[in-house]
Amino acid sequence: MPFYQPENVRYFAFESLSEAGITHAVFTRHGGASPYPWKSLNVGALVGDDPARVMENRQRCFRTMGRAPDTMYDVWQVHGNDVVCTDVPRPANVPHLKADAILTDRPGVTLFMRFADCVPVLLADPNRRVVGLAHAGWLGTVRRTVAAAVNAMEEKYHSAPSDIIACIGPSIGTHHYEVGPEVADQVRTTFGADARSLLVASNGDQQRVQFDLWAANRLILEQCGLWQIEVAGLCTACHLEDWYSHRAEAGQTGRFGVLIGL
Repeated sequence: MPFYQPENVRYFAFESLSEAGITHAVFTRHGGASPYPWKSLNVGALVGDDPARVMENRQRCFRTMGRAPDTMYDVWQVHGNDVVCTDVPRPANVPHLKADAILTDRPGVTLFMRFADCVPVLLADPNRRVVGLAHAGWLGTVRRTVAAAVNAMEEKYHSAPSDIIACIGPSIGTHHYEVGPEVADQVRTTFGADARSLLVASNGDQQRVQFDLWAANRLILEQCGLWQIEVAGLCTACHLEDWYSHRAEAGQTGRFGVLIGL
């Protein structure tokens, strides 16, 4: 898998997006200013870290990718399926909108989100010159957030699904993601017969199931007509040396950043 580390900031990049000339990065936890338990490139402002350190970490992310920090557009992620299409960065004094997918066709805007087990989905249409980010935990997955993002790309920017590249980033793997019966029921409601392949018995125990977030979001993308789909296959809970994991670290952790821009 392609990791890069200019100076101290280590990040992951997708081959398909790089080949299409799309600036993007999934930042690891390396190269930041924060101490334990957020060590070290924490970009989450609501996890107890000092705001000045969080701001410094975000600026390091942007500098690493050659993007000006004042081009950032981010949202208040709430596990929903609302999509924001933006033409301009978010000024620092303007409150965040609540949304879990953001899109832009402007080179002067850099989209940015924060993660710690939920699935980052990076989207790009090289033909219409549109990029997007989506945030999908179990709730965002059953609410089909990535489908809402793809639909908005079609309606707002006239993207053809066959032209859209989708990349499923580092997030919690099936073997670390046991879910309760109420979650499993919602998966079955959303996915119908396909839920059988997405809910895996934990160690053969049919009363305990694990949810495959990667396969579920890939299935949603395929149902939308996408075929250019790259999956990182990196479990955040397995690789705490690189990623923050809310579940594996019992909530005492930071958030890693994901960036994309034209």
